[in-house]
Amino acid sequence: MIDAADRVPGRAGMLRALFVATILAGSFLLFLVQPMVARMALPRLGGAPAVWNSAMLVYQALLLVGYGYAHWLGRFRVRTQAAVHLGLLAAAALWLPIGLGTMQVPIGAEPALWVPWLLTAAIGPLFLAISAQAPLLQRWYAAASGGRDPYALYAASNIGSFGGLLAYPLLVEPFLRLRDQSWLWTFGYAVVALLVLACASRLPRREPVAPPRQAAPATIVRDWARWIALALVPSGLMLATTTFLTTDIVAVPLLWVLPLGLYLLSFPVAFRSSVLLDDLLGRCVPLVLLLFGATLIAGDQRLAYFNAVIGLVLLFAVSVACHARLYALRPPADRLTGFYLAMALGGALGGVFAGLLAPVLFDWTYEYPLLILAAGLLIPQRPLTGPLESLWSGPRRKPVGLALGVAVVAIVLIGSTDKLLGPMHVQLGFLAIGAIGLVTVGARLPYAVALCGALFLFGGYTAIQTSLSGARTRSYFGVYTVTDQPDQRRLAHGTTVHGVQLKGDRARLPTTYYQAGSGVGQAMQAAPALYGPRARIGVVGLGTGTLACYAQPGQDWRFFEIDPAVVHLARDTGAFTFLRLCAPQAHILVGDARLRLGELPPASLDLLALDAFSSDAVPMHLMTAEAFATYGQVLSSEGLLLVHISNRFLALAPVVAGAAKAGGWQGLRLVHVPSALERQAEGAVSDWIALSRSPRSLAALRARDGAWRPLVAEPGFAGWTDDHASLVPVLRLFRGNRD
Repeated sequence: MIDAADRVPGRAGMLRALFVATILAGSFLLFLVQPMVARMALPRLGGAPAVWNSAMLVYQALLLVGYGYAHWLGRFRVRTQAAVHLGLLAAAALWLPIGLGTMQVPIGAEPALWVPWLLTAAIGPLFLAISAQAPLLQRWYAAASGGRDPYALYAASNIGSFGGLLAYPLLVEPFLRLRDQSWLWTFGYAVVALLVLACASRLPRREPVAPPRQAAPATIVRDWARWIALALVPSGLMLATTTFLTTDIVAVPLLWVLPLGLYLLSFPVAFRSSVLLDDLLGRCVPLVLLLFGATLIAGDQRLAYFNAVIGLVLLFAVSVACHARLYALRPPADRLTGFYLAMALGGALGGVFAGLLAPVLFDWTYEYPLLILAAGLLIPQRPLTGPLESLWSGPRRKPVGLALGVAVVAIVLIGSTDKLLGPMHVQLGFLAIGAIGLVTVGARLPYAVALCGALFLFGGYTAIQTSLSGARTRSYFGVYTVTDQPDQRRLAHGTTVHGVQLKGDRARLPTTYYQAGSGVGQAMQAAPALYGPRARIGVVGLGTGTLACYAQPGQDWRFFEIDPAVVHLARDTGAFTFLRLCAPQAHILVGDARLRLGELPPASLDLLALDAFSSDAVPMHLMTAEAFATYGQVLSSEGLLLVHISNRFLALAPVVAGAAKAGGWQGLRLVHVPSALERQAEGAVSDWIALSRSPRSLAALRARDGAWRPLVAEPGFAGWTDDHASLVPVLRLFRGNRD
């Protein structure tokens, strides 16, 4: 039986605090271990999408297994559950401290097989034990507190997850090496195990025997379907928002933290009983969906940061609404673990849809408007005014709903052409649909028709037209769009231009960051004099193949490109002809550049251009001291390494300078500002660093252009290593005037 002292308010508060602290600490550790192990695996497995997709599936699978284990334990008495779980915690401790061991992945190994094996072997039992605790400890709390509602404790789980999410990139990664991170996590695991032991000690020796509640099979199926759907939409929308914002709105480093953080914070807001919150959600979230969802799909680049804020507000509103509905549909405590298992399954399915299936099924981020529409079908709705409430509850609701639906279809058909309404056709159509949408809030089907019409007219129609034109390609790395203009053809990766080819007689002319006056342009022109007519040239990052037009007869060229879709665009489609016109015999090696370069014999190249850095896509494992050691190994003794560091958000010069100092390189830096004539040929400001262990090679560059300046290391910045790297110190936002 429960100790009488536990019924005293002070003791009850202490009991609740103990369980809250245990759940919070466990979730904090869970969100620390995921990025930590990913960082450990990156140099060994590379940055291929199969690696990250497989890692995501491993985490989701382990979370499902953990929740399934908690659900299975629910059939036993709570003290038996505690004994089993403490035994699992003790057994899992054999995997501490966390590490990948000495296992080496064979060259050419299939990531889909090796990633699950490595990650499961490294953290499988630990992840399983910690992930099971959120539902398990809530069940224990209900027993230890005499039947108090345990669901509010789930807020602690998500606050802990949010804390771990922020702590790793902002506090742990910048200041601790991976080895130290592993020992910190080990200490945290010991603390959590002690807290679990303390919780177990408060469990009653005798549980009150309650008559079993047997729900009808049809009820169970209905409940699970609703739980899964309500968990799937915000989970998928969180990933879709991240992809949509970084692809079509604004590419900012660490932006992924915000959608995931808001998704986690929605649980503490939603998992509580509040009549006021339910009323606000039912009236306001449908309006947010209708107005913000369609506005964001339009993707006006002039308001990029404003649109990013809109997208985050939309995600938070949908997540709170869906999770509040989940809380309203929560079962009694004896079915708690099944409820959380269904939630975990829905979250995993949302991740699989947005993270794995969508890049294969769609050539644009169509998953985003589809999930917005699904949210409109799922979230609770309440009419905005009393008369509207009477309308949608009265006998006229069906004919009125049908008439409004027909009106939406007519507006979409008229608004899809500008012949009738002129240049303002889309805006006028959207305003008309928005007005109808305000009326239909509270009537789910008419509202869904209005929302679908708004999404289609205000962005969806244009997206479908582009897809039908065949100008867009999608891979796990992003969305590529080819834009054809009278005098040029462009390749854009979301909002970032990745290559421009001029037409006609200027088709062989290097453009953008690669013009003759740029750092890499000068190095390519110096190659014949430095290395003879058979110079061996390597380029990391293919793009449109612009650099191929520096190729000379007799030279040996190799491109290293991780994305097969880029290879297809640059070589196979005919959209860009740099490769065909300038270097048809060039070899293209598909895969992670660091791994592929590591396969080459020593001194295989004379010049290597590293052009894998643009927008927010910074492959950290290509910028560590160990990576530069690989580059030094494949370069000849007189070899040149050119590193492209043009970046709107990151100051990468200190990173390169740190790696150069650690590897014994000497360096020069050139920031090239194109002339008026070069700008007419689509020239762009570029920032290149040249490294070599040969003073003669660097002197040859400086002789060509006196604008080259010595590369200076930043005091106090040691550069990145495989054991220690962080984006925070190089974010321009935090650096002021330092370059």
